[in-house]
Amino acid sequence: MEFSELIRTGRAQAKLLRGPEAPPLRGTLCVTGHHLLLSPGPQATSDLWLLLLRRVDSIEKRVSGDSGTITLRCKDLRVLQLDIEGVEATLDIARSIEALSSLESVITSFPFFYRPKGLRLGDAWHFHPPERYYKRVARETNAWRLSEVNEDFSLCPSYPRAVIVPRAVDDDALARCARFRQGGRFPVLSYHHAPSGTVLLRSSQPLTGPQKRRCAEDEELLRAALAGARPGARGFILDTRSAQAAKQARVTGGGTEAKAAYPGWKRLHRPLERGWPLQESFVRLVEACGDLEQSMDRWLSQLEACHWLAHVKEALSTACLAAQGVGREGACVLVHGAEGTDSTLLVTSLAQLILDPSSRTMAGFQELVEREWIQAGHPFQLRCAHSAFSHARPKHEAPTFLLFLDCVWQLGRQFPLSLEFGEGLLLALFEHAYASPFGTFLCSSEKERCLCEVRTRTHSLWSGLNQPKEQRKLRNPLYVPNPLAIWPSVELQTLRLWQGLFLRWIRPPEPSEVAWEKVWQIVTDKKTEGCEPTVSASEPRL
Repeated sequence: MEFSELIRTGRAQAKLLRGPEAPPLRGTLCVTGHHLLLSPGPQATSDLWLLLLRRVDSIEKRVSGDSGTITLRCKDLRVLQLDIEGVEATLDIARSIEALSSLESVITSFPFFYRPKGLRLGDAWHFHPPERYYKRVARETNAWRLSEVNEDFSLCPSYPRAVIVPRAVDDDALARCARFRQGGRFPVLSYHHAPSGTVLLRSSQPLTGPQKRRCAEDEELLRAALAGARPGARGFILDTRSAQAAKQARVTGGGTEAKAAYPGWKRLHRPLERGWPLQESFVRLVEACGDLEQSMDRWLSQLEACHWLAHVKEALSTACLAAQGVGREGACVLVHGAEGTDSTLLVTSLAQLILDPSSRTMAGFQELVEREWIQAGHPFQLRCAHSAFSHARPKHEAPTFLLFLDCVWQLGRQFPLSLEFGEGLLLALFEHAYASPFGTFLCSSEKERCLCEVRTRTHSLWSGLNQPKEQRKLRNPLYVPNPLAIWPSVELQTLRLWQGLFLRWIRPPEPSEVAWEKVWQIVTDKKTEGCEPTVSASEPRL
């Protein structure tokens, strides 16, 4: 189907209202295959306004007299209003936006057409391959190897081609392990903690079923993980489901690791919300933040009722538990829920941020997102199909990645010197995960990206974000490398609403944001003068 077939009206005269702080724009509104454009005209001082249509989450239209209004609620939480001359033009433009913003084909999406100046296809796609992290692990221990048993994605469609596994376990054993785990997601290395020699692993649930099946190769893999750590090492299996939910999973073929079958491993249950309840919490939070008419008491009551900060607390608490097992108790930790593609990745990535100083650098955090979310098989195409405004409520949508970004923001707020990146990077990742001109977050697995030729036909987000002109918006000017673990406070009274995201478009810039730009200027001036600020690496919590 050609894009032109979906465009009922190509242009109309319109006025754009972008929020309480932005002046209205008047000009010619144009609809293209991927964008909505407003040209203010040759006499105007403002630039061309552009909106990627994939950013539209929901659309409402109403007509009155000889004009109409279209309200666009966007995936980045913006609310835009278009006042359009002509009833027919209003209805035709609304239908065009509805059709073009909901196209499901990956290869007709804008990243396959985006060709920015200064970037070449293929740039930055090679920045974070599994082999790169394995080289780091290999320098620290020889107990692990890089296996290409999943080269053709036949063993596990949601894993990358290469995974890090115990050296003592051969590929034939891995194939049998894969048949014993949901979706083929057998235990693989997520993080090696050099100081203790122990590891963080991730997988999906074992398929024990009502008959309490066992798999000798799976049991051997986890024994090898303990043996590769240090003599006498023990392990914890951190299940992100409740004990009751894990027990019920046996009815449908899932289950948990039997204690007798995995000596040296102790199972812990730390239930984390996922799926539709998490999406509903996100929706209710955005609704509360957008209601500017209510009293402060009622607003705080709504904020508490949506339970979003409770989800942040539980995610950070579980990540701290995993990090404590690896970093303080010298144990190996295996994290899994049911599928192993949502709350599992949330816990393993946050635990690494807590323990690993390199993950808190700009390059290290990008590698963490690439390795623990994108390559690890988080289904972005499904989870981020809609944001908080869509009237559709598919069960497969969930803001798990947004919850991760919120937790990272909480870490940055409590440890303002320890992260090399700032809020700007987190906001950019949120926006691009839901709609992007880059191909990094397209599809739901490496197998799908390979079939769609994403790496050869689209640009990598990392190549865009790492341009020098972008770095000022993304970096933390106060960053000082901190070699220690950062242990956050997870009490609810210490957690804060992420105003920079949830109130971003409905309130004026806070004094703190103005001060942030001033800090950048001070730091830049000091570096120009050859004077570096000195700050203790072991900063206090705020």
